[in-house]
Amino acid sequence: MFFRRKGRLRKEYDEKLLTQLNRFKTHWQQEKMLLEKSFDPSEEVICQTKIAEAKYIFLLREAKQRNVTILK
Repeated sequence: MFFRRKGRLRKEYDEKLLTQLNRFKTHWQQEKMLLEKSFDPSEEVICQTKIAEAKYIFLLREAKQRNVTILK
């Protein structure tokens, strides 16, 4: 009775994790492109790019630890 909810909650949070993972991936790629196209990037832009990369890698490791896969 109580164990059915666990599977449903896990699936729901796995979907949220994948959504966030995709969002942070695009954000990191946009920041990286901005940094590459900059002639003289400021420290703020460099830090924002590193922060975006760290967030993406953190979520990627979390998804790997939870064995989350994308089913098409």
